[in-house]
This record gives sequence, C-alpha cells and structure tokens, in this order.
Amino acid sequence: MKKVITFGTFDVFHIGHVHILERAREYGDYLIVGVSSDALNRSKKGRNPIYDQASRKKIIESLSCVNEVFFEESLELKRNYIEQYDADVLVMGDDWVGRFDEHRDQCEVVYLPRTPSISTTEIIEVVRTQEP
Repeated sequence: MKKVITFGTFDVFHIGHVHILERAREYGDYLIVGVSSDALNRSKKGRNPIYDQASRKKIIESLSCVNEVFFEESLELKRNYIEQYDADVLVMGDDWVGRFDEHRDQCEVVYLPRTPSISTTEIIEVVRTQEP
C-alpha cells in the first residue's frame, strides 16, 4: 500500500481544499492529513483560525478521500511525521515549492498547483469587509 501524507490548516473549508486533497490521494492508496493545531496556526499566521482544531479535523475526517487525520504541532516535525506514518509521498501546495525538498531522502515530494482565485485568507478578508 502506497501512503501519501499532506498538511494544512483547512480553515474556512473551500473547494481548493477539496481539490488538493483529492489530487493528493491520486498519488497513493491511503491519504494521511496533518491538520495544523490552533497553536501552530497562531505561530505561523499570527492569528487564531476561524474554526477550532477539533472542528477542522472533523471536517477533514468526513472526506471519502482521506483515511487518517492527526494534529500537526510543529512545521519542524515533518520528518518525524513522515517516518511515524510511514509515508511514501509528501504532497504540498505549490506555494511551498522547494521548502520540503530536504525530505526527498525519505519519500517522494510533490508540489501541486493551488486552485486559482481562492484562498482562505482572501475569503476571510472579503467577509470582514462586507457591510452588514
């Protein structure tokens, strides 16, 4: 069985998230998703996520293309997570190109294009600027 691992915050879940998870699954038979913990999200984005980590994990667990979900506690632990889950392929969005090439000694590393014209940050900004 070929295992694929990917990571993300998956806050304000949208079609771009669905696309990248479905495409990640095409690289193997079993998809493992690391959902950024609330603390990790605060440290990397400087803000709390809209939805708490338990809610975001539940959303990802509900997808038919996903087999297993865990909380990612640190960006620096990718090597440990790849090893712990015995992953054959690491899939990330192309906004991270080159950032995880150091793991090519552990597994295949694939960067997939993001869905154009949609991002959680942009959605949050649009909602914040809407007049009531």
